[in-house]
Amino acid sequence: MTDLKRTLGEAAAAAFAELGVPEHLGRVTPSDRPDLADFQSNGAMAGAKLAGKPPREIAQGVVERLASNPALQSVEIAGLGFINMRVSGQALSQRANDIAADPRRGASEVEASRRVIVDYAGPNVAKPMHVGHLRASIIGEAVKRIYRFRGDVVLGDAHFGDWGFQMGLLIVASMDEFPFIRALMERLVSAPGGFSEADSQRVLDELPNHITLADLDRMYPQAAAKAKTDPDYRDRARRATAELQGGRFGYRLLWRHFVNVSRVALEREFHALGIDFDLWKGESDADPLIAGMVAELADKGLLVEDQGARVVHVAKPGETKKKKLDDGSVVVVPSPDPLLVVSSEGSAMYGTTDLATILDRRRSFDPALILYCVDQRQSEHFEQVFRAAYLAGYAEPGGLEHIGFGTMNGPDGKPFKTREGGVLKLHDLIEMVRDKARSRLEEVQAAGFGEQLSPEEFEDTAMKVAVAALKFADLSNYRGTSYIFDLDRFSSFEGKTGPYVLYQAVRCKSVLRKAAAENVHPSRVTVKEPAERDLVLLLDAFDTAVTEAYDKKAPNFIAEHVFKLAQAYSKFYAACPILTAEDDAVRGSRLRLVAATLGQLELALDLLGIETPDRM
Repeated sequence: MTDLKRTLGEAAAAAFAELGVPEHLGRVTPSDRPDLADFQSNGAMAGAKLAGKPPREIAQGVVERLASNPALQSVEIAGLGFINMRVSGQALSQRANDIAADPRRGASEVEASRRVIVDYAGPNVAKPMHVGHLRASIIGEAVKRIYRFRGDVVLGDAHFGDWGFQMGLLIVASMDEFPFIRALMERLVSAPGGFSEADSQRVLDELPNHITLADLDRMYPQAAAKAKTDPDYRDRARRATAELQGGRFGYRLLWRHFVNVSRVALEREFHALGIDFDLWKGESDADPLIAGMVAELADKGLLVEDQGARVVHVAKPGETKKKKLDDGSVVVVPSPDPLLVVSSEGSAMYGTTDLATILDRRRSFDPALILYCVDQRQSEHFEQVFRAAYLAGYAEPGGLEHIGFGTMNGPDGKPFKTREGGVLKLHDLIEMVRDKARSRLEEVQAAGFGEQLSPEEFEDTAMKVAVAALKFADLSNYRGTSYIFDLDRFSSFEGKTGPYVLYQAVRCKSVLRKAAAENVHPSRVTVKEPAERDLVLLLDAFDTAVTEAYDKKAPNFIAEHVFKLAQAYSKFYAACPILTAEDDAVRGSRLRLVAATLGQLELALDLLGIETPDRM
């Protein structure tokens, strides 16, 4: 199924080619002046230069060749040689009927499917998710869904942060605070023959009574702060990290408890946001590969000694940058910096596990593309890791991409904080938005615009409105930009918001329910009224929006389409009576437009990770 823009573009390209002008100049776009035309082509100006003819002469030749096209009501020249096209009512009607019958609602698939991994969210052990995790989770989930919808085989991986120095900090902090833990660690080291799995499970069952998520949440920042000022404490944590990675049994058992406790809370937050993962792999899953990988890097001559550590130089010959030293002087150094693979203490670093994770993914899934949805401030880190992976042959050039994003900021323009100045936990943010959604729904019902809901349905709807408010506010911005968090505006049922879009979808559902009760059924669409034309043209634009979102890894193209479609439906609803239309044919036609609009709205919202309630 081809959209109107592509159909007309192919016809215009053929016309340009017949005139001896490159066919790519026949590109067709939606008109800048919808009052004058539906689509336009501006290639005559560039074509005139190549052909050595006046632009209007080229445009006239194109117009003559398009004049008999049945998809066009009119085709005219404007200005110096702009070509304006108005689609015929027959073509719009046919397109509307095709979209209504299409399970994909007019969107095409990729020609060749690829295997893709989307790495997003990045939650950490012992660190409750905060607003900084929101954008990674929301954008990554949407990108995963869009790629899957377009026909790729996609896996979403949470890439759990469960390995590294923070684990050593927690082990040391637990042993210092809880005598039981210290005694247990000593007993696990000294026990003859070690412990059986049953013994281990008994210990794991008992640990929650001693170390809870609240304990981890409290201990980690304290331990991290102490490590910055106490060298002995920092060294103990580093040794504990190395022993954990080296396989010390007691530390591994304690680590498993940290992971289990943290994951329960993380899954709760993700579930509330409608986010799911195909893989819940952690940095620890790459650990068994690290020793072999380090040896392989050394064998390939990529791993070199550097001040007691071992690094991979990833800069190309001649690549440099200016670096300011502590004394204020500036020196020129290779760029980017080398990737630190093994620290001077013998521990694997973040870059090491990221590199080993690429190797693991290649062996287990062999993806053509891995997308990393991570804060754009991590761009240098990923450049180092990606270059090392290409040098080692763990990925094909271009097969790794960092899709960075900006920050969600407070009214002061800085990353969003609590009133006390701390980082706002994601759980608290979700509850804050849900409370606001409840208030908004109560206002709508008090004003007599909403439907009466049972307590259970009210809570379910409030949660869907809250998620829509959060996600749509985020995804309506290009991911690379930062934005101001404004709860009052985001939760409004007016303007460019998630609740507004949901309200239009619920309106569609209400009309369809009433039609079913009155035994009125959809029939073939016949487009006549201007509001019907505008609505069908928006339905037709869905494929372009999805394709742009896919190509640019930018869900905002779909969010923008959803908002415009909701606006077009609102105007159609006001201008074109549906169930009270003058005859059965018009009622059936408009009812089918309602059903097509609802289908596309729900599909597009689902690609953004937003669920639509039945009533509101």
